[in-house]
Amino acid sequence: MGAPRIRLPTRRRFVTTSMAATALSAVGGIARPYLSRAADRPVISHGVQSGDVSSSSGVVWARAERPARMLVEWSTTESFKNAQHAGFVDALPETDCTANMLLEQLPAGQDIFYRIRFADFASPTIMSEPMVGRLRTAPADRRSLSFIWSGDTAGQGWGIDESRGGMRTYATMLRHRPDFFIHSGDNIYADGPIASEQKMPNGEIWRNVVSEDKSKPAETLAEFRGNYKYNLLDRSLLAFNREVPVFSQWDDHEVTNNWWPGEPLTRAEHKRKHYVEQNALELASRALRAFHEYMPIRRVQAEAGRVYRQISYGPMLDVFMLDMRSYRGPNGEGREESYGPDAYFLGPAQLAWLKRALLNSRATWKVIAADMPISLLVVYDLGASRLSPRATTGRRAAASWRLPTCLASSSMPASATRSGSPPTCITPPPIIMIPTRPPSRTSIRSGSSYPDRSTPALSVPMRSTPPSDRSSSM
Repeated sequence: MGAPRIRLPTRRRFVTTSMAATALSAVGGIARPYLSRAADRPVISHGVQSGDVSSSSGVVWARAERPARMLVEWSTTESFKNAQHAGFVDALPETDCTANMLLEQLPAGQDIFYRIRFADFASPTIMSEPMVGRLRTAPADRRSLSFIWSGDTAGQGWGIDESRGGMRTYATMLRHRPDFFIHSGDNIYADGPIASEQKMPNGEIWRNVVSEDKSKPAETLAEFRGNYKYNLLDRSLLAFNREVPVFSQWDDHEVTNNWWPGEPLTRAEHKRKHYVEQNALELASRALRAFHEYMPIRRVQAEAGRVYRQISYGPMLDVFMLDMRSYRGPNGEGREESYGPDAYFLGPAQLAWLKRALLNSRATWKVIAADMPISLLVVYDLGASRLSPRATTGRRAAASWRLPTCLASSSMPASATRSGSPPTCITPPPIIMIPTRPPSRTSIRSGSSYPDRSTPALSVPMRSTPPSDRSSSM
């Protein structure tokens, strides 16, 4: 048998075969690595959101489904022409892979488009799909403003019923196109489990989306985090967060109903909820951490985890976000005869801060966002309290008299003081609005009704006026 014969290709055959192989390799080179890389990409798991916006800065937020590096860029155009790179923040397990970034040196009075990606730690060139959000910075001049306020998301067992459009209140609020949204507490109902079905007054069945973390009152850090993740399953809320900055504060249900620091979890309500933990402070420490992880909120260096703060929104408006839970004394009948720890409501440090901030504010409008109504009598424990409508003392005196008195005196302009005229106050709880000069027009309109069992929103347009115009209408 002779040696095998090797057939050499002709030049034409070599070129044709090489081109075909190159084309096949190119197709495979794009398709196979793309499929592999897609599986390896980080994923933005719960949308994007922004908050605490001023005339030159704002906080942006996102969460990855695994540890990754958040990369942010922004632009004044939706095309991201001349985009500015803002830097990076690492989203780590310690924060449940959430990340907040403060964007600075933004132009005033502009729509700002921000784009977020996450880079894989092991292979930094592998990026998540980008997600774009929008915020509007406060104006540097005097111009009309509009904001919306509401509270109480997914409370009393009413969760996300997708067949009814989910949380439709957020879709309604988005149609108002406000500059920002004040969420006045109860961002979650950590103590309110959500069952698969809820019977409505008309006999119909409300069918909730359910999750393991919403199956019982939250006690662990993972369960508190899971309450925020549950809300972020709603399409309307995700769309709202992409377009409208939120100024958020907390109230009681971020922890448990009507809690105070150091409260033993021994009330009948606590026993019905089968808490394993013994004290509300244990719950509050985890709840506060989850709140800061999932809210686009500015950090206060002086006090880690502080919720109360001032947000200056241009020359027309200063917003004062209060915390009426973290510094209060024990709940009770409020019969203290003197102002001391048992009668604390805001606490001395927060009250002193509020007075100073109001005295120093030069904004036309001062909005005090209070997570609890002021001067409203609330029975602490229906099973034990024997309150009677007597003269207000103790903490109720601190809330009912000390706070409004300090607000009125510190916000009154010199001209009003000389003329003896009190400042104009609009007080639909929990928002107190104090203008330092009469506005021409302040219209307040309902943002929605109660179709999804959420609190109605209030939209408040604020208009700057010539000094000669003293008309006022509501």
